[in-house]
Amino acid sequence: MSGSESHRMSRGPGRGAALTLLFASVLATGVATNSLPRDGRTPSDGPTRSVSSTADRDEVARAAAEAVADGKSATEAAEEVVSRSGDRWGAVYDKKEYEEFEQALDGEYTGVGLWARRTVAGLIEVTRVAPGSPAAKAGIGPGDIVRDIDGVGVSRRPVTEVMALLRGDNENVTVKSDKGSARSGGGGAPAGASAVGTSVAVGLERDGQRWTESLRRARLATESVSVDPIEGGALRIKVESFTKGSGERVRDAVREAPKGAGVLLDLRGNAGGLVTEAVKATSAFLDGGLVATYDMRGEQRALYADSGGDTGRPVVVLVDGGTMSAAELVTGALKDRGRAVTVGTRTFGKGSVQMPSTLADGSVAELTVGHYRTPSGHGVDGRGVTPDLQVSERAQERARTVLSGLGGTQ
Repeated sequence: MSGSESHRMSRGPGRGAALTLLFASVLATGVATNSLPRDGRTPSDGPTRSVSSTADRDEVARAAAEAVADGKSATEAAEEVVSRSGDRWGAVYDKKEYEEFEQALDGEYTGVGLWARRTVAGLIEVTRVAPGSPAAKAGIGPGDIVRDIDGVGVSRRPVTEVMALLRGDNENVTVKSDKGSARSGGGGAPAGASAVGTSVAVGLERDGQRWTESLRRARLATESVSVDPIEGGALRIKVESFTKGSGERVRDAVREAPKGAGVLLDLRGNAGGLVTEAVKATSAFLDGGLVATYDMRGEQRALYADSGGDTGRPVVVLVDGGTMSAAELVTGALKDRGRAVTVGTRTFGKGSVQMPSTLADGSVAELTVGHYRTPSGHGVDGRGVTPDLQVSERAQERARTVLSGLGGTQ
């Protein structure tokens, strides 16, 4: 199971079926709406990888409907089915989380700045920490295990409930400890924006060592693109995640860059995001053409770049093991199309496709339905993208040297 404080949701009222390339617990499990190409075109290089370890959509819907009929939580019932299925990237979110997800896509959310998933063993594992957030300042990092919140154990609890406790959204969340029922979230903190400034005690574990951090909730921005000049007149465009508007910000940065200046596209630690935004970002460097193919329940489809991108400017893409999902889509497209030199370490290998569906009580389940491939037919899931120049130390310095060699600095 996966979750985030900013609440990665899927489909809103009045929207058609949405396709997401789920990234591992970043602030929005991407929502790609009907703007995705659906013409079924794909290169003739062979079949895409079949789906494995996915929850059955009908079974999830049935469990949710039965729970509603029995007066129980449809979200928890669906979450249990997804957990048993072994669908590593499948997730279930309630209606309230969708509303907060919308706010996150617009640029803000309340929380401590960490994202997590539930492991097969039922543990809550941190997958990413927002730079500059309360969690980051406390030294919390990916791989840390959240043991308890305000003294209440969270092992085997639905990850959505755990995230609600971290946010202070405890209006309807009651957990039980050895001493009886308790509401967590900083001593009865109100939900949403009103929880800003309240504290939450988070019990953690790393390599057998246990400790507790007191974190103060904050209103956090999801601004994900920064542009900075680097030595030699080139630009470094750092994309933390592909959130709403990030693709256009990348395109604007490229359009406004001095003529002939190279671009260092830094995707290190980018756990993915909205598919549509990833395609827009890729389009900044291409004049149309294939970005990726994907299968959805056996039907093969494709994603294409917009026309009019900058095809002459030197580009180097900097990646690492934290480059995931939609960020790998961008990396693979620019590498395979010969548009960029890739530098760093092999990317994570998250190339599965999630499709959301609305359940009986309005909650949403996102289940794995397929996998995507790069333009040359490279399967990313479980393999990642191997950069042209593999370096683990002084990677940015090496990337700048490569960019200079391409004529991207003055």
